[in-house]
Amino acid sequence: MNKKANIQKLKQYGFRKNKDKYIYSTDIMEGDFTLNIEIINENEIKTEIIEKAFNEPYTLHLVEGAEGTFVGQIREEYEKILKEIKEKCFEMKVFEWEYSYKILEYAKKKYDSAPEYLWPKFPRNAVCRRKDNEKWYFAILSVQGSKIGLNTNEIVELIDLRATADDVPKLISKPNFYPAYHMNKKHWFTIVLDGSVSIEEIYKYIDISYTLAKK
Repeated sequence: MNKKANIQKLKQYGFRKNKDKYIYSTDIMEGDFTLNIEIINENEIKTEIIEKAFNEPYTLHLVEGAEGTFVGQIREEYEKILKEIKEKCFEMKVFEWEYSYKILEYAKKKYDSAPEYLWPKFPRNAVCRRKDNEKWYFAILSVQGSKIGLNTNEIVELIDLRATADDVPKLISKPNFYPAYHMNKKHWFTIVLDGSVSIEEIYKYIDISYTLAKK
């Protein structure tokens, strides 16, 4: 599975945002060189080493077979910094859609809930539960669109949420709301996380679902 940069952790490490990318610079080799690192689209890394004395790029550390004490020292510092950034600032990219990550961030920030990946055969499915009674208040699932009535067999990401038995029929009668996938259809409903329902509205239903899970 690919890894994805955690933006908050990048900022804590010292990266700064510049348009659509995050940039970090640090001196290496006792200040004789500068290592510049760019993170683009949260998973693409670009690097450049500048030799300060000549203000020119240094690339020997990337040449396969280049040997010698000096190039070996540069390569060692370069790889050590990259390894540290990957360990401290990147996490597994489980989901593909932005809304899935926004929801997980919201649940962490408001309810201190971490996603649980309960099914080894389905690693792109997660649940969040209340801490006081361990009841689920939402699940994010990756399924074929046709399984919820969409005209596609491609994988979509969706959220299952709790609602009262009185509210479920009203909700699923609205555009872009669906009967619950793989959950009790009397007390749960589904929203596809493709942006057809605003993230603010989804947050509202998460709060309702969290409250209902207390019972």
